[in-house]
Amino acid sequence: MTAWPQEVTAQMVRNFLDGGAVVNAFAKQVGAEVTVVDVGVVGDLPRGTGLLPRKVARGTADFTQGPAMTRDQALQALEGGIEIARDLVSAGNRCLVTGDMGIGNTTPAAALICAFTGADPAVATGRGTGVDDPTYERKVEAVRQALKANPVDEADPIGTLAALGGLEHAALAGYVLGGAALRVPVLLDGVIAGSAALAAAAISPDSLSACFAGHRSTEPGHAIALEHLGLTPLVDLEMRLGEGSGALLALPLLQGAVRALRDVATFDNAGVTTGR
Repeated sequence: MTAWPQEVTAQMVRNFLDGGAVVNAFAKQVGAEVTVVDVGVVGDLPRGTGLLPRKVARGTADFTQGPAMTRDQALQALEGGIEIARDLVSAGNRCLVTGDMGIGNTTPAAALICAFTGADPAVATGRGTGVDDPTYERKVEAVRQALKANPVDEADPIGTLAALGGLEHAALAGYVLGGAALRVPVLLDGVIAGSAALAAAAISPDSLSACFAGHRSTEPGHAIALEHLGLTPLVDLEMRLGEGSGALLALPLLQGAVRALRDVATFDNAGVTTGR
């Protein structure tokens, strides 16, 4: 499904912790704080400042043969995401921004988007990190096989999330639910966050009231997810990196909108003559 080996996930997460990733640079630019949560990295990560160990399992199962997660694993990851949102808001954070890291995770994202929107895998599946044609065809076929192996029950969104998603998708869905419950805006990143938001909206439609689409990525499934959710992306820069990078670039726009609502005087307050 991807040109990169699985161990790159842990290597990139270590880079987050060392402050050397794009997400770290963009966060510093806009005054955001990066918190790394391990819910399912296969390898071991060094304990230290900035890492919250919430590992549910070491990766997921082959979803072309059956469910990727057990229901208990999906629930544990969901609850972990809710708790992270609660803790961050309790610490004084007034906006939550999503990010992710997982080699190969655009494949389960495409499967979730197909499951929750009815899209065809050939339309919703993108090239991720830029795979060649044979790899892309395998990726589309894997999504088809996953949907065949895991029939979707519209009345059971948690079951769908468990069957087709990764641990990061489940944790991000919980993160959205937690932010919405606390009436804090959740700024979504790319296709991984979009697929997780579909799951959160299926679990609790009211959670969408807290969501803002930071950007639209080049992954075709992301546009499908945003249209289904009724969200308009704040920027469209043809980004595909992930990590939360697109959402962070959109954060000043969201902050500007808040300042306009809070600080800008109305015509009446400013003594401006209106054309009556």
